[in-house]
Amino acid sequence: MTTVLLARHGRTAANADGVLAGWTPGVALDERGREQAEALAARLAPLPLAAIVSSPLERCRQTARAIAATRDGAEVQLDERVGECRYGDWTGQTLKTLSKDPLWKIVQTHPAAATFPGADGEPLRAMQARAVEAVRDWNAIVGAEHGSDAVYLVCSHGDVIKAIVADALGLHLDLFQRITVDPCSLTVIRYTELRPFVLRLNDTGGGVDGLKLPPARRRSRRRGPPSPPSGDAVVGGGAGAP
Repeated sequence: MTTVLLARHGRTAANADGVLAGWTPGVALDERGREQAEALAARLAPLPLAAIVSSPLERCRQTARAIAATRDGAEVQLDERVGECRYGDWTGQTLKTLSKDPLWKIVQTHPAAATFPGADGEPLRAMQARAVEAVRDWNAIVGAEHGSDAVYLVCSHGDVIKAIVADALGLHLDLFQRITVDPCSLTVIRYTELRPFVLRLNDTGGGVDGLKLPPARRRSRRRGPPSPPSGDAVVGGGAGAP
């Protein structure tokens, strides 16, 4: 039951100014974003991470490095598949300006049909496909190397994380705009053989101790009601993390 922590990068000046940064080089965290990254790193410090994966864009690398800095010898591994959507000609424009583009309405109401303009513009459905593929691949890699109870982190971008969550929830991509992912928020998905479980969404505070599963040999001996088979939903909602 590999668990992935999806962390959005901290705030940038582009975020604050309402500019769509996309793959613009050198977009770094602003002062508030650096504070957010340090706070997230401190929150996650008690939680063992089997791997730290990041989008290659600087704002994500900065956030991931802050998390890695709290762990001796931790390395940040880059995966372009969790990089930002390629917004093509929309890149670098203000959201206020883009909201007047006819494509804006399609992005809002029918994103599965949206392809961003320009030579490097990407369909949102292609962005979702590559991002979900990356998470599934990392689930297999981390599970094989560290066991099925392993927890790892992927630092990515708002639309990318929303698309991964939509897939985990079994939602059509056209519904992904109902999901909110704030800067340096934490979204947690536990993948099982039967289905993914979304444990947290857009979480910006609180402890993380409950995200670590006890070893299987100890789980079978602990007190309390028996757990359902791995991957089964708990009817009634269950008692939550111990």
